[in-house]
Amino acid sequence: MFTLFLVALLAVGGWVAWQLYVPVTPPADTSLLLRPGFSTHRIALELKKAGVIRSALAFRVFQAVHPKLTLKAGEYRFDHEARMPQVYRRIARGDIYFHVVTIPEGYTMFDIAKAMEDAGLGSRLDFLKIFQTQLQLISDLAPQPKSLEGYLFPNTYEFTRTQTRIEMAAAMVHQFRLTAQQIGLVSTPDSDLNKVVTMASIVEKETAAPEERPLVAGVYFNRLAHHIPLQADPSVIYAEELEGRYQGGIHHNDLEYNSPYNTYRFPGLPPGPIGNPGKSALEAALHPQTTDYLYFVADGSTGHHRFARNLEEHNKNVVAYRHAMGVR
Repeated sequence: MFTLFLVALLAVGGWVAWQLYVPVTPPADTSLLLRPGFSTHRIALELKKAGVIRSALAFRVFQAVHPKLTLKAGEYRFDHEARMPQVYRRIARGDIYFHVVTIPEGYTMFDIAKAMEDAGLGSRLDFLKIFQTQLQLISDLAPQPKSLEGYLFPNTYEFTRTQTRIEMAAAMVHQFRLTAQQIGLVSTPDSDLNKVVTMASIVEKETAAPEERPLVAGVYFNRLAHHIPLQADPSVIYAEELEGRYQGGIHHNDLEYNSPYNTYRFPGLPPGPIGNPGKSALEAALHPQTTDYLYFVADGSTGHHRFARNLEEHNKNVVAYRHAMGVR
């Protein structure tokens, strides 16, 4: 009897040692989402099913022996071999996996929705719906906004799939608020703030050179003051994006597209931002450079622009641009 007991004890000890100390190699790029409210039993089953541990029972036994180690919800990425106690302690630490999403300056809500989908955080259409419906996130910033466009601040974000899509959008709006406060934008009245953000979104699209942005903003404010249409190509592109008809370029007939966002056809600013500007563009729109310029065109070589006070000067600059581009 004693011998049988000893054999059984050794067998149990061997099983425990095998479970605890022999590493398990999970399938490649194993990702597991442990949602809030999951019990230890449910977590153990999920880990076993994913091939991260060998035994759900051993996992629960380990938990019983270490009751102070509380398991935390989140998404976990398992990409190398590990012993079961290492897996347990990693979840107890909350060593969760973050999806890193970089939103460049000038991205539209369509671009951002695609970036979020590419990062594995949800479908593009779901994010677009959030951006177009959760307007309460900016109700104190913009009067009667049509979407969150302009207020989804460009930055690098770390999100986890336990966050809701609304929480992710709110994080971008929060970053906008922090930047707006930093540069003194939040002290302006609501209508003026939205005007600044809308102008900044156009400036952001027109030039990538930070030092030129106050000049470009000044040109557009001059045109507004002289009741001259802004005639900003990016506004035409955005008008077509809203309708899902943008094909990657614009042609002469597109300039007549019937949309309030088309600044060739409709004077003044568009009804809202046409993208999400960064800090530099916001500062330029808030503090435009005072000049008497009314026109600008790319110089065709350095990525900068030539500015003009009248149409005659502008036409000469256009000719110079066409020559630089080899266009007759």
